[in-house]
Amino acid sequence: MNNDSLLRRSLDAVWHPCTQMKVHETLPLVPIRSGEGPWLIDFEGRRYLDAISSWWVNLFGHANPRINAALRDQLERLDHVMLAGFTHEPVVALSEKLSALTGHALGHCFYASDGASAVEIALKMSFHFWRNSGRPGKNRFLSLAGSYHGETLGALAVTDVALFRDAYAPLLRAGDTVPSPDGRQAGPGQTPRDAAAAAAVALEAYLAEHHAEIAAFIVEPLVQCATGMAMHDPEYLRRARALCDHYDVHLIADEIAVGCGRSGTFFAHEQAGIAPDFLCLSKGISGGTLPLSVVMTTDAVYAAFYDDSTARGFLHSHSYTGNPLACRAALATLAIFEEDGVIEANRRLAAQLNERAKALAADPRVRDFRNTGMIWAFDAATDDPLFARRFHQAAMERGLLLRPLGNTVYFMPPYVIGGAEIELLVGGTQAALDAVFQ
Repeated sequence: MNNDSLLRRSLDAVWHPCTQMKVHETLPLVPIRSGEGPWLIDFEGRRYLDAISSWWVNLFGHANPRINAALRDQLERLDHVMLAGFTHEPVVALSEKLSALTGHALGHCFYASDGASAVEIALKMSFHFWRNSGRPGKNRFLSLAGSYHGETLGALAVTDVALFRDAYAPLLRAGDTVPSPDGRQAGPGQTPRDAAAAAAVALEAYLAEHHAEIAAFIVEPLVQCATGMAMHDPEYLRRARALCDHYDVHLIADEIAVGCGRSGTFFAHEQAGIAPDFLCLSKGISGGTLPLSVVMTTDAVYAAFYDDSTARGFLHSHSYTGNPLACRAALATLAIFEEDGVIEANRRLAAQLNERAKALAADPRVRDFRNTGMIWAFDAATDDPLFARRFHQAAMERGLLLRPLGNTVYFMPPYVIGGAEIELLVGGTQAALDAVFQ
């Protein structure tokens, strides 16, 4: 097997995600043979630093030996059993550990396989809660301008990215949006907290008028990722929580991308000192090994479904709900966090990368260099519609996997990068900018 052989077979047989396949007539796919730590390796032995954690999932490097050992052990015990009418140790242990991480504020876990499914579950739970509570008129959803919550129909209805939403608009029961608290919107003399406060005022005005029909407000805490890494002050979450309480609206924290340590704390909402009514997790929860997502919720929500009537139960299922292998991978991931002091280690890594990136942040081609936890982003000073593609290619030529969002270049590296990888990440980014701007 070589790169060219696998490339031809893939183009014939595989329909790739979020991809106009015709692009690959001129932009070749990159066949990958293996992964090792923060590296991806092709069939010719070329190595690429996975600086976006393969769509933000691979927290502790590829082929992590501790996660792999847990998977091998579980494979010899139980590969799968349906979670309807049955249970097993990995799903119980994982649920208990996740609940403990929320201080038991969120004590009930419902599992699926991907982030969009988790969002669908949270939306349906919220709607069904209000119906069970005798308030069926609360059946609409609110999200932030520029929000991204997935591409299934329910999740797409609360996604405000035109490229994804508009093509399927006739199929959607679209929700409403309120202004984003994006810190870049702060005016002269203002701070990101001022921008957050202004957005909260707009949220209050909307809820004051429409709260009777709003079931839930869904937000990506601290960073709206797919819209261009829009970062906001935790003050917005504090005010949103208070407003949702006042107007009797659920708060859904979509931490699919920003949870699991990515924001600088294990859960992003921790930094606001609040608890949501629903918490969605996926991506990094299994360390980038197996598909898994979870929705966590409160005793009050759970109690609204606890009844003799099947129709009052939560009517949602997935064949692989709570898969034992995926749950063991998640347990191994949580063990690494605990045993290695990952959150504190990440703070040191972030400080190291920020120090090395000072020249990049000051580059006149770079606008709004920003950082939250283990997420970095900047906006390239260009209107070139092909910037993302050209930059991606230039970075790959330098052994660096980066995938810009429009003109926003971002880093979401695995937590196992070291000094040499940081040097390549920052130096390779500057070299790719040189190549593109020339």
